Amino acid sequence: MANIVERVEGRACVVRGSDIDTDRIIPARFLRCVTFDGLGEHAFEDDRKQAKGDHPLDDERFAGARILVVGENFGCGSSREHAPQSLQRFGFQAFVGSSFAEIFAGNCTALGLPCVTLPKHDLEALMDSVTLDPSQEVVVDLAARTLTYHGGTRPLGVRDGTRKALLEGTWNATRVLLEAGDAIEAQGATIPYVAGFDAS
Repeated sequence: MANIVERVEGRACVVRGSDIDTDRIIPARFLRCVTFDGLGEHAFEDDRKQAKGDHPLDDERFAGARILVVGENFGCGSSREHAPQSLQRFGFQAFVGSSFAEIFAGNCTALGLPCVTLPKHDLEALMDSVTLDPSQEVVVDLAARTLTYHGGTRPLGVRDGTRKALLEGTWNATRVLLEAGDAIEAQGATIPYVAGFDAS
């Protein structure tokens, strides 16, 4: 099975604050897009405009970061898939926070993006460390259930089902269906109302 996600490593970016909702991550006016192409440039657009260049996503020290470190209840609000799509297209491949909104986390898993948690004191230490030294490498290791950075290695939280799907590559529902095509056809042939259906 392809698309296995065992670990994500790279530099991190810190966006502080609790209850950052999907409307802040990607404003509602961008939900009219036909495809998700180009959505990454609009991630946190209104927050970034209001910050006038002083937003973490516009900070050159965090340029190219692959891991977004956030606060509590990240991704709350409306259940728009556009939020994780915009963040993924901005360049993020994993999210670390103290908690995530359930639908946001589910939408991330469907894209192969891990949402992992740390206790608040460990999260604050990580945020402070990354802010002081954005050049350091952060490693989210799903197989080992650990997060490693300059401050050491800490156990991370991740739901068993989510971890299993990412480690096995079954998070990609389309690929699972395609790879199971022969088995699906064989099973269909054993079902009388399917096997006996004449398309002509």
